[in-house]
Amino acid sequence: MNRRRWVAVFGAFALTTVAITYVMGLWVTPPDVFQGNLVRLIYVHPAVAWVAYLAYGVTSLSSIAYLWKKTRNYKWDLLAASSTEVGVVFTALTLITGSIWGRPTWGVWWTWDARLTTTALLLVLYLGYLALRRVTEDREQRAKRGAVAALIAFIDVPIVHQSVVWWKTLHQSATVFNADLNPKIHGEMAWTLLLGFLSFTAVYLWMVIKRYEIAKAEMAAEEQGIEEAIRERVGSL
Repeated sequence: MNRRRWVAVFGAFALTTVAITYVMGLWVTPPDVFQGNLVRLIYVHPAVAWVAYLAYGVTSLSSIAYLWKKTRNYKWDLLAASSTEVGVVFTALTLITGSIWGRPTWGVWWTWDARLTTTALLLVLYLGYLALRRVTEDREQRAKRGAVAALIAFIDVPIVHQSVVWWKTLHQSATVFNADLNPKIHGEMAWTLLLGFLSFTAVYLWMVIKRYEIAKAEMAAEEQGIEEAIRERVGSL
């Protein structure tokens, strides 16, 4: 089986696990004693937030690999950009699903809560990173500036995660990744939550692979265009 077929199979697997999570979250798991059916958002919201963290972590590691001379290669820059684009999508989903949960719980779609505000800032920072990459057409300058910007933006990730600990906030404390590493969820609800994390992580990996392939094709087309332009210029002399 060639690489393209493997990617397609993995994509189908990722989407299938998301569908299974959907079925289990809606019809297999019971409603919560206090939150009722609203608790079903827990099978999506923490998972997409985790993927956003993961995406920006990959972006940061790739940026470090590019900045370090021994490992400098444009593939790391392409991976950083690809992971960021997917991370931005999942950060937006985090805010959207959080707002859907917050409306019946807090009575408002949005409030300047510490967790919400720092997450919104995270989205703005990485949108800024993507915008910065379009400022210059010089590939090396773009990669270096982007790598530095990505590392600066990542500072907000631990702030987002710890915001419910450091400040008085409406947002509930961590259900799974709490300080005691003691998950506050059990049984089929815990298994469905775990499946949600695995399924959305698989979707992230598939999306990054596809975006990375597109980025490589774009770079190859750009190089080919430059070579043709040079040949035309030389031929006209």
